[in-house]
Amino acid sequence: HEGPRRVKRAWVIPPISVSENHKRIPHLLVQIKSDKQQPGGVIYSIKGPGVDEEPLGIFSIDKFSGKVFLNAMLDREENDRFRLKAFALDLGGVTLEDPTDLEIIVVDQNDNRPLFRHDIFTGHVVEGAEPGTCVLTVDATDADDPDTDNAAVRYSILEQGSAAMFSINGTTGEICTAQPGLDRETVGVYNLTVQAADMSGDGLTTTATAVIYLEDINDNPPEFTKEEFSMEVEEEAVGVDVGKVFVHDKDLAGSPNWLAKFTILEGDPEGAFAIRTDPYTNDGVLSVAKPLDHEMRDRFELTLSVQNERPLEPVVAASPRALATVRVQVRDVNEAPVFRENPRRVSVLEGAPPGTPVTTFTASDPDSRQLQTLTYALLYDPADWLQLDPRSGTVRTKRELLHPSAFLQGGRYIALVLARDDAEPPLSATGTLSIEILEVNDHAPMLQPTTAVVCGQPGRGGNVLLGATDSDRPPHGAPFHFQLSPQHSQLARNWSITRFNVTHAVLAVLVELPAGPYSLPLLLRDSGTPPQEQQQLLNISVCHCGRDGTCEDGALAAATAGAGITLGALIIILGSIILLLVLVVLWAAWARGRQRALRKGLLQSSRDDMRDNILNYDEQGGGEEDQDAYDINQLRHPELFLSRVKPPVRRDAPLSSATPLAPRKLPNSPSDIKDFINEGLEVADSDPSVPPYDTALIYDYEGSGSVASALSSIISSLTDEDQDYDYLSDWGPRFRRLADLYG
Repeated sequence: HEGPRRVKRAWVIPPISVSENHKRIPHLLVQIKSDKQQPGGVIYSIKGPGVDEEPLGIFSIDKFSGKVFLNAMLDREENDRFRLKAFALDLGGVTLEDPTDLEIIVVDQNDNRPLFRHDIFTGHVVEGAEPGTCVLTVDATDADDPDTDNAAVRYSILEQGSAAMFSINGTTGEICTAQPGLDRETVGVYNLTVQAADMSGDGLTTTATAVIYLEDINDNPPEFTKEEFSMEVEEEAVGVDVGKVFVHDKDLAGSPNWLAKFTILEGDPEGAFAIRTDPYTNDGVLSVAKPLDHEMRDRFELTLSVQNERPLEPVVAASPRALATVRVQVRDVNEAPVFRENPRRVSVLEGAPPGTPVTTFTASDPDSRQLQTLTYALLYDPADWLQLDPRSGTVRTKRELLHPSAFLQGGRYIALVLARDDAEPPLSATGTLSIEILEVNDHAPMLQPTTAVVCGQPGRGGNVLLGATDSDRPPHGAPFHFQLSPQHSQLARNWSITRFNVTHAVLAVLVELPAGPYSLPLLLRDSGTPPQEQQQLLNISVCHCGRDGTCEDGALAAATAGAGITLGALIIILGSIILLLVLVVLWAAWARGRQRALRKGLLQSSRDDMRDNILNYDEQGGGEEDQDAYDINQLRHPELFLSRVKPPVRRDAPLSSATPLAPRKLPNSPSDIKDFINEGLEVADSDPSVPPYDTALIYDYEGSGSVASALSSIISSLTDEDQDYDYLSDWGPRFRRLADLYG
């Protein structure tokens, strides 16, 4: 092993110091040498930050002389030292010496001012704080070498107003109160200008602002703006604001130290008034809590007090202006009438006759100091049962009060009475009259059912459950009492009645009875006052008993039970049968008439000119099938029909109708056609053998078809059968229109 080499001193380079911001560039820092070769035979080089590493180009070396130069200004705050490597090589590139360290130290200069962390510092302190109460701390930094005075920062207050209320620690920057007497109401915010200087206060400086807010305490009591307040309010007004009482407080607006709380101390024992705080103005708002009555009391004198929501500081004395007097005048206004008893509940017996007094329903006028007259009217009387005296308010029945009725609600009849004064404008009030219709025992219980079937042997199903219903309401109904008619004492030998419950009883057979119908008169009585009773028949069919206690022959029992059918049921059954028979006969007659019409057809083989007939549409019987009601040929040539022995028979006449005694005399000339028609009409109307024309007329059916062509054929058809209608002009003004059409 080789021992450690001895390094020559010329190749060991001590640290080199150079000041930052050096302006003489380039600047020789050091010269390095090697003793291995003669001068000129060694090549020198350096490597490291500032040479071939960032930042580049700061240092350089003369490769032949070994001189190291500074080529740029240095900034200690960016790099406070550089560590380089120096190399020595021969001309062939062979290393002559081991690389050696070259350290360059940058010497600091005071080229940086102190910097505050914030431009504005804020702090809070309560008003009245003791001296020495610390509020906040300001701090600044200096980028220079902290081991030198270049970074030694000291603090001071340059400006804080006229009174030096705060002080600052020069080393730590802590700001504290310096004097007593901080009052938010006097000065609420302090703005301090603070300074930081390096070189222990003698170097570079910078400034910042410290804002100190004084926090409020309740050191000012609320006070009324004046000692007395006057207000007015109308009587009967509830919930309305009467007026405001004004206060002021120097404490911070909106805080609990400022918000006022009011109390009514005296003058309102009934609690007619209330006072609240306006959250925006902090004033007191006096309002009416209960209706005021001018006639009872027309003025009030209230004593009010005010205090804050948060108690005063103990050192603060109460203000004498925390009390005030409020005088309230109550104005008289017209008040509506009042029904003292509303609703008024009365009772009337059911069936009370018209004119029966019900009650006197009156109201009172609160305006005792005003002369007014009240009148009354019925505002609501749904059944029109009542009449009311408009002056006295007396209510009477107008008609008999019925029960039950759709106008009753829970057995009561509700009516509304209107009371109105004669003030200007008039006021009114509505009273409710509730009339209870007292039940009267006016109905006897009714037996249900009235027929029954029973086995004729006692102990083998010979029992019948009887029931009853009563139209009266309790207590005039059940319990019901069933008994055999006392007028027929012999019934008790064969039958017995025992109570089952309040509405039913059991009828039992005592001895064996032959089969057949029986009618038992029963006496039914209710529990009303006075009780109502009625004797009723129970129709019983007794049958032969089977083994299980039922009737052997159900059909026989049903037939025999038919004997117990009541007269009303029999009438209903007979009426239904008769109605059914009438409907069947009517349907058969209608079907037969329709069949005959279809069989006959409409003018099947007639080739008569359709225009030769005047259809009698007043009859509305058979439409165009009824073509021979009136034959116009009879009017045109009356002499041809004188030789007829048998006059034509009308279709609407019955088969037994008699023929006229003699034919009517025909008109002498066509101008008498009107009289001829009128005479024929009169004869037909007076003929008792035919029904009148206004009975059972069919207006919607005019036959199943028509062989007549359109009405236009009257003009357009020009055949050999065309006729001359000039004679229509001789028939008078009633046929002028026809003459114009066909003449």
